[in-house]
Amino acid sequence: MKQVAEPDASDVVFDRAVALSRVGGDAELLKEIAILFLDDYPKSLTELHQAVETGDAKRLERSAHGLKGSVSNFGARPVVDAAAELETLGRNQKLVEVEQVLRTLELALAALRPELESL
Repeated sequence: MKQVAEPDASDVVFDRAVALSRVGGDAELLKEIAILFLDDYPKSLTELHQAVETGDAKRLERSAHGLKGSVSNFGARPVVDAAAELETLGRNQKLVEVEQVLRTLELALAALRPELESL
């Protein structure tokens, strides 16, 4: 199992070129998607925390998969990697390792938030 490293200053948190390419270069559409994501991702984090607290591996897998899909629109590799790791942990029912990966995900999302808010 690949370990997801905590994001550091050198990580590209948000790849504007990738994000724009995903919306056909439409900056206004990118902004709208970012607003929707910023409104929605706290619910995803709550879902992930609840899945961990209740030991619900299937819910962890499903919630992480949804978050990974949403955030992939922004070329946010650290967030995508952490969500993918949580998805895999859930699929394999390996919840012992999940706390550190969840923390990494939260840090990566915290770094991404101001980037998206600035759109």
